[in-house]
Amino acid sequence: MNGLAATGITCSTVARKALSVAFCLCADITARYASRMCELVDSPLPVISSPCIGICALDADGYCHGCWRSGNEIGGWMRMSETERRRLMETVLPARADASVAFAGQLQGRERLQQALLPLFSAPTGPGWNRSELEDLLPPGPPMEAAVLAGLVPRPQGTQVILTRRTEALRNHGGQVGFPGGRMEKRDRNPLAAALRESDEEIALPSSQVVALGYLDPFITISGFRVTPVVAVVDPDFIARPEPGEVAEVFEVPLDFLMDPANLRQVEIEHLGRVRHVMEYTWPGQRIWGATAAILYNLRRRLEHVA
Repeated sequence: MNGLAATGITCSTVARKALSVAFCLCADITARYASRMCELVDSPLPVISSPCIGICALDADGYCHGCWRSGNEIGGWMRMSETERRRLMETVLPARADASVAFAGQLQGRERLQQALLPLFSAPTGPGWNRSELEDLLPPGPPMEAAVLAGLVPRPQGTQVILTRRTEALRNHGGQVGFPGGRMEKRDRNPLAAALRESDEEIALPSSQVVALGYLDPFITISGFRVTPVVAVVDPDFIARPEPGEVAEVFEVPLDFLMDPANLRQVEIEHLGRVRHVMEYTWPGQRIWGATAAILYNLRRRLEHVA
């Protein structure tokens, strides 16, 4: 009789215990692995800043016209540190755009304007600076995202703002004055991409004649849109060709006129049986009011806070 038999422990008993121990070890390892995987899944992914706006075409100098990166910078973007990416986006790429597009340097007060705007590399978040005024008037559900282009044209007589008057037949805001723009689509990488696409569709403004400067604060409209305005320099050689199904007229208004507090007033309108106060400019032959006037007011307030 061997030792195991003498103790009443058979080989099959030992085997079962060994398997039981092995199973427990495997279960413990599996549980720890699953726990670690959950930690990794639940952990926030690192944010990688990018200047890409979905316009990917290299110019004659080898720079992408959308973001002004070189092919090597695009290829090595993921390997850069976030500090290096921010340095490129905040200093190198804007300087490269100015050097490549002569009209961008013609804008009066460019430096002050740039300081007043929110940076392009991070689209602004938040519900809209005027949302508290509309809490009980907005349609149910989350707002629809939209973007507009506040185009500034450097002219010998001073900076002009491009505005459009929508055709009367449009369901939303027919006959009203506004900026080129519209609802964001899935293909739009960010509000800038949407504003450029809509401007091209509405007034045939190509991105090659635009240099974006920055964002203004999002604004909520009474119809349930969260509008993100993009401020940009537009080539003075640009010739507008309005899309007849959307735009009845394209015109320009001096920026100095729109930034003068004396030219902005509040008017009363009735909406859903309630009296509301909205902003309005009176320009010969045009009524600039509502969301458009409020966006221009937001630009003025931001400029006033720049030393």
